[in-house]
Amino acid sequence: MTFTQWFLFFLLVQVIHFLGTWKLYKKAGRQPWEAAIPVYNAVILMKIINRPWWWVILLFIPIVNLIMFPVIWVETIRSFGRHSTTDTFLVILTLGFYIYYINYATDVKYIEDRSLKPRTGIGEWVSSILFAVIAATIVHAYIMQPFTIPTSSLEKTLLVGDFLFVSKFHYGARLPQTAIAFPMVHDTIPILGTKSYLNKPQIPYTRLPGFQEIERNDIVVFNWPVDTVKQFFDRSGERYDKPVDKKSNYVKRAVGIPGDSLRIENGELIVNNEILELPVRARTQFSYSGKTKGQGFDPRFLYEEYDVTDGFYYNPNNNEFFFRALTEKTYNRLRNHPNVDFIQRYIDTSSTASKGIFPNNGKLPWNNDNFGPIYIPKKGDKVELTAQSMPFYKQIIETYEGLEMGEPKSLSLNGTQVLINGSPVDSYTFKQDYYWMMGDNRHNSEDSRSWGYVPENHVVGKPVFIWMSWDANANGIMNKIRWDRVFTTVKGDGTPISYLPYFLILLVIIFAFNYFKKRRENS
Repeated sequence: MTFTQWFLFFLLVQVIHFLGTWKLYKKAGRQPWEAAIPVYNAVILMKIINRPWWWVILLFIPIVNLIMFPVIWVETIRSFGRHSTTDTFLVILTLGFYIYYINYATDVKYIEDRSLKPRTGIGEWVSSILFAVIAATIVHAYIMQPFTIPTSSLEKTLLVGDFLFVSKFHYGARLPQTAIAFPMVHDTIPILGTKSYLNKPQIPYTRLPGFQEIERNDIVVFNWPVDTVKQFFDRSGERYDKPVDKKSNYVKRAVGIPGDSLRIENGELIVNNEILELPVRARTQFSYSGKTKGQGFDPRFLYEEYDVTDGFYYNPNNNEFFFRALTEKTYNRLRNHPNVDFIQRYIDTSSTASKGIFPNNGKLPWNNDNFGPIYIPKKGDKVELTAQSMPFYKQIIETYEGLEMGEPKSLSLNGTQVLINGSPVDSYTFKQDYYWMMGDNRHNSEDSRSWGYVPENHVVGKPVFIWMSWDANANGIMNKIRWDRVFTTVKGDGTPISYLPYFLILLVIIFAFNYFKKRRENS
């Protein structure tokens, strides 16, 4: 739905509200016309049901309003003496239209000084749960969201099993685009395993002001543009119809920001003609191959002494080995290992075109180690559209700035002439910013090299804090808490420092203060 359609829907809701409540407003000592004025009618209704004015704000917060509307319906009928369980069920099951019956077919009286305390223990429990859910939903959607690192694409910078808090306010909180969804879950309801949302209606993309822009090298959580997994491995081009904010959450490093030019040469990432320098805490990993002097490796020893977590392959017939991911530090240690004959970094030099590499047309001899150059689109920039450049921007024009923005576009080629919706064009102006996301684990990361650009409206937030880290090694070697990572920041210089001891000391101080304060009050 467009903003215009939502505005018309809002006006329709005002008409429905007026027709169903104007008599109740009058019985409450207000003027009937007060039920007809948008927003003002909600403020007056809060006075009638004896609830705070700021409840009106909650009615305009997506997802939260789905909880608030039933609460308002119930509070309204109770303000006119309808307290029975039957009345409560009827007003909820009829989506509030039971109020029409009370407004026109009953002679109810307004209870001005009614008690707001729930009449039963269950009622009080339900009320507490509802507002706890509302508060948690606001925090989850607009302030901070928990996130777990599921894959090793950023290992050793972020580890599998790290539990993060992702800030929504750094880059500006994105308003939920899916209007009807189960609160505080993503695309699936836990345990039930069912879809947690309705595809329609959709709210137009809106982002609140943030404190900073995405900077080059920032680690970013975003919605995976080409969701789902089926499409990820099936390059048929079939599009999966999933709302933007319900696509799978991914986390990578923004190595290219809007306006950048990027290429990869023999595994070296070059941005704007300069080798990209990563932050101090970044730990890039590459694959390595080599040969031993006759013996294999003990997985437990490699894990505990060399921090090898992504697995390795060893062929006892020819003593050759292959490590999927090693840091430079680990590589330098392993090449001095008494059992290692030689070891070298793997670099893909193949020149075979692949549909698994962006722009996924199978015509460019690019791979993960030799790629580009490409341009990272910036909002407002105009690019030339030719038969050669069209594959790079087809997904942007047709999907990200077409279907997902409610403006369907079809990009096609007539000879060498590019057509949009059948009309010849020679250029295109981008409507939003784009980013190039990659993992630090360069040979074990499905990232922008595979599926291309990440639109700005897919950005979720910025990981800022690791509150827990659980080490469950893929080989089943170790299951333990990584205490040195608990309560550490994601960004910073030098070795991460755990703030857990300081937190525990603060808790002891607070508990001690409260204990002695109560003792003093009771003495």
